[in-house]
Amino acid sequence: MGMTCIFRWAMPCIAMTMATACGGGSAGDDADAAPIVSASPTPQPSPSPTAGASAATWWRPDRATSWQWQLSGPLNTGYAVAAYDIDLFDTNAATIADLHRQGRKVICYFSAGSSEDWRPDDGQFASGDRGRALDGWAGERWLRIDSASVRKVMTARLDLARSKGCDVVEPDNVDGYANDNGLGLTAAMQLDYNRFLATQAHARGLAIGLKNDLDQLAVLQPAFDFAVNEQCHEYAECAGYSVFLDAGKPVLVAEYAQRYRNDSGGARDALCAASRNQGVRTLVLAVKLDDSYRFSCD
Repeated sequence: MGMTCIFRWAMPCIAMTMATACGGGSAGDDADAAPIVSASPTPQPSPSPTAGASAATWWRPDRATSWQWQLSGPLNTGYAVAAYDIDLFDTNAATIADLHRQGRKVICYFSAGSSEDWRPDDGQFASGDRGRALDGWAGERWLRIDSASVRKVMTARLDLARSKGCDVVEPDNVDGYANDNGLGLTAAMQLDYNRFLATQAHARGLAIGLKNDLDQLAVLQPAFDFAVNEQCHEYAECAGYSVFLDAGKPVLVAEYAQRYRNDSGGARDALCAASRNQGVRTLVLAVKLDDSYRFSCD
């Protein structure tokens, strides 16, 4: 499909609580831009999956799946896309049901690798579960991913996703081992934890996406249904996603750089040409993921 620049239009919106989310990634050269208004160790025991969950089947996105990603601001439900990626906590079941009535699938975002001090279940982490603060994200700290209490919180979040009617989950910050986490996390610990999340999601009939974690794409691809990446075009890191694409699994990409928004020197044209050539689904978005700007390469 050809490129389309999609602007926000006047339309009813569904109220959605403002949230500061790590899903916005690093700001690249977009950080100061004015908004453009648009129309391993042995794993700890884990709770058993919720009784009655569908372990046999779940909806799986394919490489043709179009998407919208919004984690804050009044939720704009007017995009003609196959799937909406929205915040698990800040989106109620009625909104998810409304998206389903429109024929949309719903991806529910939550952080699986960091604590967020504004979340209602933040007090359930043990005192030793938190590591260093995430650079640039106030109120967030890396989590000890081999902790039984961390895994208990995450399985409860998966139960919440299922109870609200989510079709898919997008757990964020699942590459803590590659960051200055202060907890001694290792690549082996991360592999174990990410597979744990995938197994628990599938046991509840939920598809699951692998967020970033570039160094473990090949080994984790069989356990995940699709991938979500931030800024792989900007940092020339998209090639590694061939392991997902070759398996028929979609790769959803968000870019934030100002040069893509302005198409400076044809940067956005080149971005979208590369995106379509590789077969990834790229959006240019505001770093706050608030629907203040959206450009689809599809």
